Amino acid sequence: MLNRAITISREFGSGGRELGMRLSKKLEIPFYDKELISLTAQETNLSETELLSYYESIPVTEQSLEPTIYTSFSPLYEVPISDQVFLAQSRVVKYLAEQGPCIIVGRCADRVLEESINLFVYAEIENRVKRISSFYKDMDPGIIENEIRETDRKRKDYYQYYTGCEWGKAQNYHLCLNSGFAGVSACLQAVLSYLEHCI
Repeated sequence: MLNRAITISREFGSGGRELGMRLSKKLEIPFYDKELISLTAQETNLSETELLSYYESIPVTEQSLEPTIYTSFSPLYEVPISDQVFLAQSRVVKYLAEQGPCIIVGRCADRVLEESINLFVYAEIENRVKRISSFYKDMDPGIIENEIRETDRKRKDYYQYYTGCEWGKAQNYHLCLNSGFAGVSACLQAVLSYLEHCI
């Protein structure tokens, strides 16, 4: 019986979210990805729209004259909102994991949780462009590739900033899966097989 949370970190367009959803259905445990946005919004008393402007972003440099990044939830502290959002998000992630086995996508959950099983899903850029193109048939592949690279850069910077670890480095995860090479279905079977030996 699975008694730990499973975290999924993923390159953009690799199918990590799909893998998480399919794994959730197979194991009959809760799945959290975009749902964390509304839960974190409740925790911070920010609207989801406000929260999204700081979600998975890091504070700007001290040279910035942007006045809103130091507006705090509490008058006792002047902490960048992006930091406060990360802390609130981390509380939500910990709370969900405490409720029982679940799957959490992104949000540095692999570092926030101490006893989770951590997966990383990746694929070659060509495979990811092809995958996203199948959903957005009218979008130029060059634009898709630029979006993939920019999203990956932001995720890497965010992960590095808040965890001090290197995003995508094999040593930071229990299992790394190349979805471009084998497909999401094969990755699902690999994860299920792996879980049989670590439950």
